Order: sequence, then structure tokens, then C-alpha cells
Amino acid sequence: MASSKINVNKADINLRPTNFSSMPLDVMGLFFFAYRDFVGDADALLERQGFGRAHHRVLYFVNLKPGMPVADLLDILKITKQSLARVLRQLIDNGYIEQKTGDADRRQRLLYATTKGREFFETLSATQTSRIDAAIAALPPEGRRTVLRFFVGMVEPSDRALLDQLRLTDDL
Repeated sequence: MASSKINVNKADINLRPTNFSSMPLDVMGLFFFAYRDFVGDADALLERQGFGRAHHRVLYFVNLKPGMPVADLLDILKITKQSLARVLRQLIDNGYIEQKTGDADRRQRLLYATTKGREFFETLSATQTSRIDAAIAALPPEGRRTVLRFFVGMVEPSDRALLDQLRLTDDL
């Protein structure tokens, strides 16, 4: 017989009631809905290929920086080698990504999108690009830079140099 006991995290019990008026609940809620719709555009296309959001993230970064070492991708995604290996294996086996050995260091594994991988990434990104373009077009002239600064501010300070390396902050 299943227990009728409710499992509750002890930290939840010990929290004091929160003053919700001091929380940016509007920003948090809007962020949730924006992200849900942003990734939802690509989810159906990914699902048809038997892929998920992890596959999309790998395709994004490999297209952003062709020749990216697997070690760098692990650092960016903050996932285990095992998780990345499963996703990469599927992308490689299905012809979206190719892996090459580094010239200077033969132990290094460099990732490149194939033509099929670039085309699929473009398809995944098309609706997301339209959504971003429409939202930014509705902003005042400095709006795009304000949005970029907001997102940079949401990133852990220890990762901000990585944003520069990936050239995600060039327009700031």
C-alpha cells in the first residue's frame, strides 16, 4: 500500500513567509512565458527528429563556433560527459555534426556542423529569429542594447568572459 505521507523538503518548511511584493514576479512570469514560447517554436521540429532541447543547444553552439572543442562545450552547457556523449552520438549518427581530431593536439575532439546540421539549425532558428525581431522592433531605438545588457546581467559573473569569447557581447 502506498504511503499517504507527503514528502516535503525541510528547507520549504523552515522558510518564513515571503513578502511577494518585494519580488519581481512580473519579470519572473514574463521571463517564463517568453522562454516557454521561444523554445516551444523549435520543440516540435526537434521532436520529429527524435531530439530534444539538449540537441538544440549543441547545434546552436557548434554552429556559432565551428571547430569548438568538446571540452569547451561541456564547460558552456554545464552537463556531464555522459549526457553530452549521448546527445553528440545521436547528432553524429544522424549526420548533423561531425567530429574531427585536433591538429595540434590529437586528443582534442573538434565539432563541426555538417550541411544537414547547418540547415536544420537555420530551420530551428527561423521562428525564434522572427519572434526576437518582432519583439525588438516594438522597442525604442536603444531597446536592443538594453535587452542585451539585461541578459548579460542575468549571467553569472564568472561566465561573462565566455560571452565575450563567443562574441555574444559585440554589440554592447
